[in-house]
Amino acid sequence: MKVNEEIFKISDVKDVDLAVLPTEGAKELAKMVDKYLVEWYNDEAEKNNLPKKKTFLIDSKCPRFTTGDGKGIINDSVRGKDLFFICDVGNYSIEYTMFGTPNRMSPDDHYCDLKRLICANAGKARRMTVVMPILYGGRQHRRNSRESLDCASMLKELKHMGVTDIITFDAHDPRVQNAVPEMGFDNFFATYQILKALLKEFPQVNLGKEHFMIVSPDEGAMGRNIYYSSMLGINLGMFYKRRDYSTIVNGRNPIVSHEYIGNDVKGMDIFVADDIIATGDSMLHLCKELKDRGCKNIFITATFALFTEGVEKFNKAYKDGLFTAVLSTNLTYTPDEVKNCKWFISADMSKFVANIIATCNQDRSVSTLLDPHDKINDMLIKSGIK
Repeated sequence: MKVNEEIFKISDVKDVDLAVLPTEGAKELAKMVDKYLVEWYNDEAEKNNLPKKKTFLIDSKCPRFTTGDGKGIINDSVRGKDLFFICDVGNYSIEYTMFGTPNRMSPDDHYCDLKRLICANAGKARRMTVVMPILYGGRQHRRNSRESLDCASMLKELKHMGVTDIITFDAHDPRVQNAVPEMGFDNFFATYQILKALLKEFPQVNLGKEHFMIVSPDEGAMGRNIYYSSMLGINLGMFYKRRDYSTIVNGRNPIVSHEYIGNDVKGMDIFVADDIIATGDSMLHLCKELKDRGCKNIFITATFALFTEGVEKFNKAYKDGLFTAVLSTNLTYTPDEVKNCKWFISADMSKFVANIIATCNQDRSVSTLLDPHDKINDMLIKSGIK
């Protein structure tokens, strides 16, 4: 199996024991990943006159009884395999029937199905890795009062069940891995793919320091925005959210105002990067603040664009000229309603996920995948930006 000579290369593919097992919500992404894995494997197999593969996907299902109880079933052998589970806990489009009533699967349901399939494996796989692009319970990473720590509990439970590694993307707070210090935890970012999508869709954008600027939506997103700013060599500004801590609305303290710190944005194109767009209220409020300060185009990016309250408010904001585009990934479920919006741009991550899986399967270092500095730099040079 050959991916990229800089990342991954073997001369003999006879002993490849790779298997990919997606939960119901991740099957679309898994098929795209499998396409790359099969292509790379067969290219190498052909050179070695070995039989070709049709798929690395393992057939499985999690049927439900009429009471809503479920069970995991694996239909193919996984004995001795290097088994990669792919689980999208953010896919709310999957339905099941309970007592005659259709129910949509929640993150809890997806996580339970993952555990069912791990149990169905019954310890037969040689190694188990979970690819969970958006971490279950990951937005709540520390205890502020008498409350649960679901993400930390999930990691400890998976380790107890025999999972050796977690592969995730843009964890809300990667310090959750402290719950399982003896377990592999690789946190990847879509930085390169999002910049690539931006330059492909808007080749006329000038990324020079006099025309382009990075703005962090809050203090929690500073890390990823500092990375963009450093890579592009441009200025960085920041908003911080002033909240009313005496009031709780829908489980959170409402934002009173966004306060800006940084260089003047007048006449600048703005790039705003965050991990998640949920309701989008704070992001649209930020766009209005920037527009009031005289900026030109605003490019919103998020690894996971969830749009939990639909896209109506974004359609209106786009029509009003508050932003130019939203760039996100296909690491979690994106409804057609979002895909069909003229302002939405999706960065395909399937090849990157396939690279990660193939590299881990061969026990190679993923350091070049964790830090795409060289790839971004090469892309900027080829685009004439550097």
